[in-house]
Amino acid sequence: MASEIEVEIKFRIEDIPELETRLRSSGFHLVTERTHEFNTLYDLPGDPLRSRGDLLRIRRYGSRWTVTFKSKGKTDRYKTRTEIETQVEDGAVLSRMLEAVSFQPTFAYEKFRTEWGDGRGHVVIDQTPIGDFGEIEGAPDWIDSTAHLLGLHTNQYITESYALLFFKWKQQTGSSARDMLFKQG
Repeated sequence: MASEIEVEIKFRIEDIPELETRLRSSGFHLVTERTHEFNTLYDLPGDPLRSRGDLLRIRRYGSRWTVTFKSKGKTDRYKTRTEIETQVEDGAVLSRMLEAVSFQPTFAYEKFRTEWGDGRGHVVIDQTPIGDFGEIEGAPDWIDSTAHLLGLHTNQYITESYALLFFKWKQQTGSSARDMLFKQG
């Protein structure tokens, strides 16, 4: 996949079956059934990527591996940033290669993701160790109209990353978990 601009928001989900009913009644179709996803972020010593707000990630989604770079971008009502992503044959080998050239795994997180689409954008349901979240990704006007269809207000939009949401959760709960994993959650 070539470089593209990603525009998205997250929101908290209180009732997954209710959200799925709203999606179906709004013309969405299931794109990907509930699938386990495991992500590892990498950085160089001194964390220069994190300092800039960028990230380098290896993701395993079901049996598919991808490597992704995301720029800091901008955050207003939406999170907007450049995303460069491509599939890789073996993420474990890529991880060893990155570590051989001084990149280090800095944060891991997992979730179960279900993807829905309507041909214009995507809504995903993420079940994470720190709660259930949705993401709406597409053009800004489409995000707002989809959020409205789902009963969301703009004050419910979340533009923070899962890493930041995890660290806020750790502060609130006093958890000593290092990563956002079900076995640690």
